[in-house]
Amino acid sequence: MTGTGGMGGMTGTAGTAEGAVTAHSVASSALSGGPAEPPPHGLGVSLPAADADAKTQGTYPYAADLWAEGLLWAAVLRSPHPHARIVSIDTADAARMPGVRAVVTHADVPGDGAHGRRVADRPVFASDIVRHHGEPIAAVAADHPDTARLAAAAIAVEYDLLEPVTDPEQAFSAEPLHPDGNLIRHIPLRFGDPEVTGEVVVEGLYRIGRQDPAPIGAEAGLAVPRPDGGVEIYTASTDPHADRDLAAACFGLEPERVKVVVTGVPGAMGDREDPGMQLPLGLLALRTGHPVKLAATREESFLSHPHRHPTLLRYRHHADADGKLVKVEAQILLDAGAYADSSSEALAAAVSFACGPYVVPHAFVEGWAVRTNNPPSGHVRGEGAMQVCAAYEGQMDKLAARLGLDPAELRLRNVMATGDLLPTGQTVTCPAPVAELLRSVRDFPLPALPVDDPEEQWLLPGGVDGAGEPGAVRRGVGYGLGMVHMLGAEGTDEVSTATVKVTGSVATVICAAVETGQGFATLARQIVQEILGLDEVHVAPVDTDQPPSGPGAHSRHTWVSGGAVERAARMVRTQLLQPLAHQFGMSTELLSIADGKITSYDGVLSTTVAEALDGKELWATAQCRPHPTEPLDDTGQGDAFVGIAFCAVRAVVDVDIELGSVRVVEMAVAQDVGRVLNPRQARARIEAGITQGVGAALTENLRTTGGLVRRPDLTGYALPTSLDTPDIRIVKLVEERDVVAPFGAKAISAVPVVTSPAAVAAAVRAATGRPVNRLPIRPQAAVGAGAV
Repeated sequence: MTGTGGMGGMTGTAGTAEGAVTAHSVASSALSGGPAEPPPHGLGVSLPAADADAKTQGTYPYAADLWAEGLLWAAVLRSPHPHARIVSIDTADAARMPGVRAVVTHADVPGDGAHGRRVADRPVFASDIVRHHGEPIAAVAADHPDTARLAAAAIAVEYDLLEPVTDPEQAFSAEPLHPDGNLIRHIPLRFGDPEVTGEVVVEGLYRIGRQDPAPIGAEAGLAVPRPDGGVEIYTASTDPHADRDLAAACFGLEPERVKVVVTGVPGAMGDREDPGMQLPLGLLALRTGHPVKLAATREESFLSHPHRHPTLLRYRHHADADGKLVKVEAQILLDAGAYADSSSEALAAAVSFACGPYVVPHAFVEGWAVRTNNPPSGHVRGEGAMQVCAAYEGQMDKLAARLGLDPAELRLRNVMATGDLLPTGQTVTCPAPVAELLRSVRDFPLPALPVDDPEEQWLLPGGVDGAGEPGAVRRGVGYGLGMVHMLGAEGTDEVSTATVKVTGSVATVICAAVETGQGFATLARQIVQEILGLDEVHVAPVDTDQPPSGPGAHSRHTWVSGGAVERAARMVRTQLLQPLAHQFGMSTELLSIADGKITSYDGVLSTTVAEALDGKELWATAQCRPHPTEPLDDTGQGDAFVGIAFCAVRAVVDVDIELGSVRVVEMAVAQDVGRVLNPRQARARIEAGITQGVGAALTENLRTTGGLVRRPDLTGYALPTSLDTPDIRIVKLVEERDVVAPFGAKAISAVPVVTSPAAVAAAVRAATGRPVNRLPIRPQAAVGAGAV
């Protein structure tokens, strides 16, 4: 690949080596024993995931399955209080218990022990102040997991209880909960003329709950001491190099003496970014000289990892008599919980996208992220963007009702397109087919109405055994338009490195981009198949001996890591074809590779890749670095984002206005994807995102009372089941390629999560006429009928 554009920041090295390499890959089992004719491969086909068979058969190795000789088991003592002063910690009884090998507290952490991916404000173990329910106090290693748990419970901690700050609005006037204060970030966005007003003004107050990532497998890990005094940590990390550097700092070791090996990740949407489990594990392994394993309970998982930011939003929309937006005013308050984590980035997204994918000439937004004694908040798909989408779409429904306009028509009068400005002053240079998306879902046929028949009672919102009556059911249709940014923002240096090796007719990809369920491992195989024409492609396991590739967030691996793999594969292709092109007196562009064979345009040359290699190994290493961004300035202005993806969703719901129960009948989706690289995988990601959004709209809320998490389990936290999942109709995927992105592809997973809760809320408003302004929607909000 040559040229600049979005790939211009890539660099690479290449070389050849005699001999063969052993390819390590989770793909090997899935690729062996295939049909005689090679299946279709390359970009644009539905290549199955390499680990699909192992996962469905239950043989795929996750962190909870790991074992080592001389294994000890760990348990963590966590605070039962959301806010308290630690008077004393007595570990004597725990240390004397038979089978206990070590007990560690803050006193065993080198230095101040503060850590954090973005802000080093969180201790490994609380030393003087407990700031949230479930904060780690101490950890134990023992011969048996039950012994470890009993020993942790035997640690005597004397607390002086403090009044918790649980209302984020109180955080501004409360005593500082942290030496850094309660305010994490404030963004005042100023765009246009503050004196401008519209002929029609609508206001709204919106509240978004605390959604948990609820991973299919709770956190687990294994730490193994090294002969050099270092440690290896085997865990489901989404950013192993950042975890390694953070752990090394907390252990008082050089980074090269800490190695993080990524095990099977049972899905990740931010929950794997909490190092609060890896750090106690490493400390215990270093202290005991034995491998130490920890498998968190579901309760510990809920208490420890980050959740979606609960958010309070106040909005005022101004429009003219025709429904054209004139000005948007908003206040956005994110509850970060006890520590900063990714709250600064979430706030930047919330403020920047506060007006949605609409043209707004004047915008004035105040955004804050504050510390409280609530559970920690952090990166969850579409953070910041999801919360504001629910609010600005609520405002659009209010405005449509006030003007007597169809909600879809009002939106069409205001949607943005390529070349329009965000309220941050950044020009939308990528494809922005928002109007096309909205028209597609609007014009898609509506589902049939349920039949008033006993055999069709399952169609009632209450289900088969529900107490509802068909006469109390109202149907509603609502729309949501959403947007998310891709890659990091505000000056984040996005870079990834990949190596492609070819030996015989087998290619191996070495890249530290973690497969978290987003499909990168499958995509990497498809890229190499497309460029080198080889069917058998392996993706090496990830560890920190490889060059860094960054975190698996904002669909960045499709762009940055996929771009690095593409660059490296093209460099290998050039190495392979140049000798043949020189021999036959033609350029490499006149040669093609397919199904393991190299042929020339005129048919004179025809040979296999293995014959062309002649026993040599070819390899190349390349980097991808997209064009830089910049931080938002003191007025919220700046080119903060590399790219943006858009989505439109139409929700159809049935609401029992007597019981307040809601059934989502259908979700019609149209999405701006740039280019579909794997149709089956793209569909699965959209369906998963819609389902997660339905959960946020109707059921998912990690509830707290006075900072204490109520029922931190999968009974108290209501995830949507297959019976709650609606029919999902993917109406249209707009493949207008983003010229600065590798392959032209855009993010797929996050934007349906952002948009679908707003669409469900809009549909419930349409069915009931009530001002639904809280997510998840409570039954009392859907009871009766009223004016919006």
